[in-house]
Amino acid sequence: MVDLILKAALVFAGMGVALATVQLLRGPDAPNRAVALDVLTLITMPLLVGLAIHAGRIIYLDVALVYAVLAFLGVVALARYYDRGI
Repeated sequence: MVDLILKAALVFAGMGVALATVQLLRGPDAPNRAVALDVLTLITMPLLVGLAIHAGRIIYLDVALVYAVLAFLGVVALARYYDRGI
């Protein structure tokens, strides 16, 4: 039962990645594309956690944590750049 729920969650997350990628490619301006990229990172982190659970490997949780920190720093830098330049 848990395996079925995990697979369903991964399918829904995959659909979210597809929709965010479409928005990233057709976004009307750069800030909308930046938000779509942030959404992609937010969806990818649970995918990494689901992969860690499915594979039974704890190291993927560390990868997801580092990815989250780097994504946060990237979004802050991008927002600062759009606000007033670097």
